[in-house]
Amino acid sequence: MEDLVEGLANGNVTEVKVVLASVVVALAVYQVFLMAVGYGKLRLPFLNASPASSTHRSVGDTIVVITLLVAFMCVAYFGFEDGIEDASSGEETRAALHIASGSLLIVVLTLKVIVVRWWHRLNRYLPALGLTVFALFALTWLTSAGDYLGGW
Repeated sequence: MEDLVEGLANGNVTEVKVVLASVVVALAVYQVFLMAVGYGKLRLPFLNASPASSTHRSVGDTIVVITLLVAFMCVAYFGFEDGIEDASSGEETRAALHIASGSLLIVVLTLKVIVVRWWHRLNRYLPALGLTVFALFALTWLTSAGDYLGGW
């Protein structure tokens, strides 16, 4: 699998993951604004609640696809144990936090999609699930792409 991922990324696995993860976080910020309009918490003269909610759903579908691609790249190329074991000295905690937040992100994102698509009686939890997904996207990005871009 490592060779497949490396071939797809033309040998630039980390850089491709950083770009894709950064796109996802930017879209996640956009998602928060869309649902603030959708729930009537933010009123904009050029955007009504219904189109904001529809756009939120469409962009969310895109985010899920990109997120699954990045997760696949992470697991196939770096693995779980290797990510921590191969981390630079002093980076083990950051790597462990990244693996934990990324894994939890996939679980909560999956739960949110299930609630949206099938468990409609749990819709009252969507704001909390959405904010949790956003926080996990931000934490996962900070412990990987943010660290890489910031050179910390």
